[in-house]
Amino acid sequence: MKRLLPLIVLVAIVACKGRQRTPTGPVPVETTEAPRPEWVRSRPVSSAYYIGIGLASKARPDVMETAKKNALNDLASEISVTVEGNSLLYTLDRKTRFDESFTSTIRTRTSEQIEGFELMDTWENGTEYWTYYRLSRSEHARLKAERKQRAIANATDLFTRARTSIGGGDLRSAMDSDLRALIAMKSYWGENDVVEIDGKQVPLVNEVYGHLQQITSSVRIAVLPERCVLEYGNHFRREMLITATHVMDGRTRELPQLPLRIAYPGSTGPVKEMKSTDTEGRTRSTVQRVEFGKAGMEMIVEPDPAALVSSELDKDLVKLLLAGLTIPATRTPIDVRMPRVSMKSQENNLGQPVGDAGLSAVLREELTGRGFRFVEKDADADVMLTLNCSTRAGGESSGFYTTYLDVTYVFRDRKTQEVVHEGTRQGVKGVQLNFEKAGLDAYKKAAQDLRKDLVPAILDAMQ
Repeated sequence: MKRLLPLIVLVAIVACKGRQRTPTGPVPVETTEAPRPEWVRSRPVSSAYYIGIGLASKARPDVMETAKKNALNDLASEISVTVEGNSLLYTLDRKTRFDESFTSTIRTRTSEQIEGFELMDTWENGTEYWTYYRLSRSEHARLKAERKQRAIANATDLFTRARTSIGGGDLRSAMDSDLRALIAMKSYWGENDVVEIDGKQVPLVNEVYGHLQQITSSVRIAVLPERCVLEYGNHFRREMLITATHVMDGRTRELPQLPLRIAYPGSTGPVKEMKSTDTEGRTRSTVQRVEFGKAGMEMIVEPDPAALVSSELDKDLVKLLLAGLTIPATRTPIDVRMPRVSMKSQENNLGQPVGDAGLSAVLREELTGRGFRFVEKDADADVMLTLNCSTRAGGESSGFYTTYLDVTYVFRDRKTQEVVHEGTRQGVKGVQLNFEKAGLDAYKKAAQDLRKDLVPAILDAMQ
């Protein structure tokens, strides 16, 4: 019995272990994250190198490329742009806004122009990917100097072409060459770029920009006649002759194919028109359908420099450059002279004259307010107005009486006797306590219609 006891205990232990659940799946393996290198924990500082550190999340599919891009942007931000005292950015009148736009634009592109950088190290864990680049300050300065000299040579050549073009009166080519020269130097707008031109030491970009300013401000726009008179005799239409010339170095040259912006206030809103001069530097524009009764109207003609610019040039940079230029505009006064009117009227209410209660007084007031001039003699008039108004009794109901008013009017040209405009209003209804008062009520209602509809129709027919 004593020998069997240890055996029973051993069997029981084995049976218990047999009832325990066996683990399923892979057994977890403990991993240890590589320690963060010093350049991840603390940004390196070097007097010999520009440093760029980039971080990207591993949740991105392009994690390595993103980390590199961020590192190069970081490196580019260390390459500061110092605005020199004689640079374009310093001398521009609108420097603050221009400088902000310039800095943003150039900084965005700096990372794309960086050369000679080297990858120093990378580090990653389960969620992050870090990369470390550096660029030799001396190597960067050398490469930049080489690029700058090439840019200066290119810009100088373009500037020479611009001066040759404007000497021959070719404004379009001159502007194009100046703008290309400035854009060729865009990375150095804030730097010292003194070169020798015509035996003088001058800041190149400033010189080019000054030339661009000079050729645009030297444009002259002439408009004939000097006052645009719109009147009944010309049907409120006037053709204007526009001439564009360029005055520079004591010489005046026509400007062919010059885009122009033309604007004046129209009856339905501002009128805007684009024209280009012909081979002799001329074009024509017709002013018409202006707003009657508006004082201080002008026809404005100015060059459109943006239309001279090639579409292949950088639009953002061109916009910045053109914004600071002086663009001359010519303003021509527009005088509207309304016609002289002689009026004959016959207005009755149930066969009796209505006097001042008629429509002739309202019509005279409305047209005078729009600039028409009333004269007594037909011989002094441009147009003759005939107005006939009469009422007729309607019926009576529950003590209220109805009267109807019929109106006819005709505007005729005094010289030709042709009808300029005519119209009628039949059966304008008036209701009152007797027929006579109902007739006066009809006249009041017709006066409202006249102010609202008839006068605008007359004005429209005059144009």
